[in-house]
Amino acid sequence: MADPSLPTDNTGSGSERSLGRSLAEGWRQLVRRGHYAPVMRLAGHVGLMLVIALGIWAARAGADRLPQIAPSLVTEPPSAKGGPITSPEQIVALEDLPVLDTTKSEFSGVARLAMLDTIIPTRPRTEVIQYLVQGGDSLFGIAERFGLKPETILWGNWYELEGDPHTLRPGQELNILPVDGVLHVWSAGEGLNGVAKFYGVSSQEILDWPGNELDPSLDPANPQIQEGTALVVPGGKREAPTWRSPRITRANPGVAKILGAGACGSVYDGPIGTGSFAWPTSSTWISGYNYDSSVHPAIDLGGSVGNGIFASDNGVVVYAGWNDWGYGYVIVLDHGNGWQTLYAHLSAIDVGCGQGVFQGNVIGGMGCTGNCSGPHLHFEMMSDQYGKVNPLNFLP
Repeated sequence: MADPSLPTDNTGSGSERSLGRSLAEGWRQLVRRGHYAPVMRLAGHVGLMLVIALGIWAARAGADRLPQIAPSLVTEPPSAKGGPITSPEQIVALEDLPVLDTTKSEFSGVARLAMLDTIIPTRPRTEVIQYLVQGGDSLFGIAERFGLKPETILWGNWYELEGDPHTLRPGQELNILPVDGVLHVWSAGEGLNGVAKFYGVSSQEILDWPGNELDPSLDPANPQIQEGTALVVPGGKREAPTWRSPRITRANPGVAKILGAGACGSVYDGPIGTGSFAWPTSSTWISGYNYDSSVHPAIDLGGSVGNGIFASDNGVVVYAGWNDWGYGYVIVLDHGNGWQTLYAHLSAIDVGCGQGVFQGNVIGGMGCTGNCSGPHLHFEMMSDQYGKVNPLNFLP
C-alpha cells in the first residue's frame, strides 16, 4: 500500500517521471531512517531566511523609488560629503526655508510651545511683609518658611503676640521681617541712640538699613522720625520676659503675686529633691513648641485632657492656681536644692500651697487653660546656677 505522505506523479515526460521516482525513493529512505523530523525543521529555517531576505530586498527597492527632496533646501552635514561645506550655494538662508501651515489637519497634534515667562531668582528684600496665620501654624514653622529665627517672628510682633508665642492664632496678620532682628515702632520723644542701645546694636545699623528709608545725615539725638514709623533693627534682640515665671523661693513665695491668684503666702520647709528628674507625663513626645531660650524656655509635652501630671522630683508647692499671663492653671515646685519646676496649662490642680510632694506623685491633670491651641503640658526647669534650662538635657 502506498504511503499517503509520499508524493506521486503520473504526468510529464519519461525523464521527468524518472527524476520524480528518484526523488520519491530518496524521500522514502529518509523516512525509513528516521530523518523526517530533522529535515522538516531544516526546511522551515531555510524558508524563514528566504522570507526575511525577500523583505529586505523589497524595502530597499521601495526606498529607491521615494521622491527626492530638493537639494536646494537641504545642506548635508560634513560627514555625509566627506568634508566641510565649501561653497555658498550649499548654505540655505533661514528666510528661504518653506513655512509650514500647522493649522492643517496633517500637522495637528501636541505642540511644544515657547515659554514666555521665566522664573526670576529670589532677590533679597528690604521691606516688611505680612503673613496671615493658618491653622496648624507655629512660630517655629513660620520662621522656617521665611528663613528666619523663631525669635525674629516674636520680636517682629511683640505687642500683637504679647511677648508670648502661645498667643499665636489662625487669622492673625504677622509682620515678617526681611532679616533677623526686631521691629520697633517709633514713639514720640525717643532718640535713635537710646533705641539702638536697648536692642544691642549701633544707631548706624538702623540708619543704614535701606528699608527704613532714613536720611543718613539726621541727628541721632533728635532724629525727627514720625511717630508710628516701623523700623527694622537688623541683629537687634529683646530680653526674654522673666515676669511670667520668676524664681519663687520657699522663704519668699510672695514674689509670685505678679503672676496671679495662685501665689502662696508663707511656705514651710519640706522634702528636698534628689537632683535626678523624671518625666512629668506618661507621654514623652513634643507637641507644639520645643525649647528655645529666647522664645520658649520650656518644652510642650503632648497628651489628652485629664492625663496625670507627676512631680518631676521631690519638693514643696510654692505656687498653685491661676496665672494671669497666659499659662492658665499652674503649679510650681521648689526642690530645695537650687532647682524649681513649673507645670502649666493644667485642667486640674491636686495639690495646695506648702504641700510636700515626692517624685512621681500626681499633682494635677493635663489641659488647655490659658493661651494654648490644644491639650499639652508646658514644662519649665530653672536652676539657681544656670537659669532656665532645656528639660530634655536633664530628663532620662
